[in-house]
Amino acid sequence: MKAGTVWRACALAISLVLGPALAGCSTQSVLETMPAETRAPLSARYAAHVVDVGSGRVVLTQDANAVRYPASLTKMMTLYMLFDAIEAGRIDRGATIPVSAYAAAKPPSKLGLKAGDQISVDTAIRALAVKSANDVAAAVGEHLYGSETAFAQAMTSRARQLGLRSTRFVNASGLPDAGQVTTAADMTTLGILLMTNHQRYYPYFSQREFTFRGRTIRGHNHLLKDPGVDGIKTGYIRASGFNIVTSVKKGPRRYVVTVMGGDSARERDERVRQIIASLR
Repeated sequence: MKAGTVWRACALAISLVLGPALAGCSTQSVLETMPAETRAPLSARYAAHVVDVGSGRVVLTQDANAVRYPASLTKMMTLYMLFDAIEAGRIDRGATIPVSAYAAAKPPSKLGLKAGDQISVDTAIRALAVKSANDVAAAVGEHLYGSETAFAQAMTSRARQLGLRSTRFVNASGLPDAGQVTTAADMTTLGILLMTNHQRYYPYFSQREFTFRGRTIRGHNHLLKDPGVDGIKTGYIRASGFNIVTSVKKGPRRYVVTVMGGDSARERDERVRQIIASLR
């Protein structure tokens, strides 16, 4: 049986995303191998999508085209737009970005910037990739397009050009908005495009912390400590549950694993680990 067929059969049989690495597909054998965090039934918001980057082969897909809220996975697109702007010469990598009162007022997660502050482009990239700072996301959008609304419209237009047909942005951060939607398949594609089209910036997504004004700013992606994992982005709002796009190398292959709708960060991460363990 092909790997994708096994995955779908297991998901239908036990409502859990597991498969090829495990012997058979019985509920008992699967549950006995699973951590407690992944024994609970999947939430209604759950979706998963896994692609072998080298071949483009879809290894796993479950509700991957169902509409979901991206939460801070949005910042992958914000960064894609910033990288586009740097490459096009619209902004210099050594430039600074002003912070407006509007941007400074964004709720956490944030860097704690004040109106009138200036931050370097390099710091902005780190703050978005590592800290998922909402104030920085708004500042980047305003600086590049004059307003966050205009930036979000440009994000959506660029997403369409990149083939993200089910994704729409209304803000630069992923803060709650019913109009800001995506799918697990689209987020997987975006993760792959970031590492291929903007390869030289991809190492930012591997960073677990950075220093800002003498403070150590730590990130939210605890999977970066796992073998083979080298990126890329987490996200959470109440409506979405806990989301993640993860890049992992196993032997000669690289995979991008997207899991959305986790009930907790720990449960989401354990499901990703189960998926990674199954990859061959």
